[in-house]
Amino acid sequence: MAEIGELVKEAIREMERSGIFQWDEIYPTAEDFLSDIKAASLFVGLEKSEKDEKEKIVVIYALNKDCDDEYKKAAWSFDGDFRVIHRLCVHPDFQRRGIARETLEHIEKQAVSLGAKSLRLDVFSQNPRSLALYEKAGYSKTGEALWRKGLFYLMEKGL
Repeated sequence: MAEIGELVKEAIREMERSGIFQWDEIYPTAEDFLSDIKAASLFVGLEKSEKDEKEKIVVIYALNKDCDDEYKKAAWSFDGDFRVIHRLCVHPDFQRRGIARETLEHIEKQAVSLGAKSLRLDVFSQNPRSLALYEKAGYSKTGEALWRKGLFYLMEKGL
């Protein structure tokens, strides 16, 4: 759990250096990740560190059916079973290497194996990197949500 906490802290620092104030001490919390672990919905990707050849967590995400009430307002295009991607995060030391894109491809295969017909998510409107990632991967905007940090886009991709 400590390694996940450190990854998130580093990611927050990197986002803030880029003027993206999406995550903070209120969200996501250790309790969010512990809840994901208890529900068996937290997944990690490992890679060997160039520094010491030890495996390190380089990407995390949660995949489940949990979604905020704001999701009910979206104009979802696909009926049937779905999964929601939460808290997809790549450690800053490993960003810009295609890991997020590869992880999305893995998530899509994982969701199909679980019987999902689509994937849903929300993305902070002021996070241009995430917006570009999801749009390039074929996710479409289906609605908007106003949360504590501002405007988020609700997005979906058919599988």
